[in-house]
Amino acid sequence: MRTIRIAALAVGAAAGLALAAAPAATADTAPRPGGCAAGQLCFWPKSDYRGARTTAELAHTDIESCVTLPAGAASFVNRTGRPVTTYQSATCGETGEFATYPSGTWTPESPYVVRAYKIWES
Repeated sequence: MRTIRIAALAVGAAAGLALAAAPAATADTAPRPGGCAAGQLCFWPKSDYRGARTTAELAHTDIESCVTLPAGAASFVNRTGRPVTTYQSATCGETGEFATYPSGTWTPESPYVVRAYKIWES
């Protein structure tokens, strides 16, 4: 009886040490690169979400209107819940490069300098 209690105590102590040494289990709350919040469209002047972030939200942006980025962007995240078209042209001209990205898109390096964008209804 004494041997069983000592063995159980030793196993319990070992399990406690293993739990103390293991990292705490948490939900995946670590921010993704760039830290763009839900509902936002975020732009960075450098690739890999580096530099001063510029953000836009639907509450302050007219749907389907061309919005110019003063400094241009090399990386961006679309978390608006709507598709977004980014343009190489500052006037949303379709003579330069442009592409439409669905919500949830993380683009660490755009294929062109983004100088303007449009947020679409759907």
